[in-house]
Amino acid sequence: MKKILNVLWSVFVVLVVIVAVSMMVFTIVSVNMFDRTNRDIFGYKFFIAQSDSMSATDFSAGDIVIVKEVDAYSLKEGDVITFVSQNSYSYGETVTHKIREVRIADDGSIGFVTYGTTTNTDDEVLATIIIGKYVGKLPFVGTFFTFLKTTPGYILCILTPFLILIISQVISTVRLFRQYKKEQTAEIEAERAKLQQEREESQKMMAELLALKAQLESQSGANTNPASEENGGDN
Repeated sequence: MKKILNVLWSVFVVLVVIVAVSMMVFTIVSVNMFDRTNRDIFGYKFFIAQSDSMSATDFSAGDIVIVKEVDAYSLKEGDVITFVSQNSYSYGETVTHKIREVRIADDGSIGFVTYGTTTNTDDEVLATIIIGKYVGKLPFVGTFFTFLKTTPGYILCILTPFLILIISQVISTVRLFRQYKKEQTAEIEAERAKLQQEREESQKMMAELLALKAQLESQSGANTNPASEENGGDN
């Protein structure tokens, strides 16, 4: 059971590491790439849909809109484009709407009338404010990123995994220290036992030597006495 718990804990820690690293990478990438008109990856830009004006056909609020840079003259009716709004109620915001009409002026400049498929509200768009053409979406990623920027999101998705990692490392360090102390104590006890055994063997050997010495002395004394008696008889 202890081995199973250790394996489960190891798997849990690995998953936490993956989540923590993923959150860190996602945060770095998203902060540097999302909603940045001057940033792109191989010509693709990423924007968070702020409203449901296109939810009837293409994407919803909270989705990541993927936009590719294109030549304005290649656009046609039915294409979905992203542009910087010039309307007073949404000035400067990034908007992604469908082209209802393409207009070419006498001087050859091109413009567009776009609309939200849900709101059906028209916008007049000049080619100079177009960011690119909509090519796809990442559902709910924008919602998650928005949540990640909040205090609860930061605590839940970033701080908590790293705290778990820190705690797990502290636990591992304490375990290693205890194991080291246990092994060190075992080595000391083994050394003491070895010394005690050597001491006992030395004492035993000394006792045997003393016994042997006494035996030799006894035998020597026994051999000497008969000779003395024999000499006394001759006198």
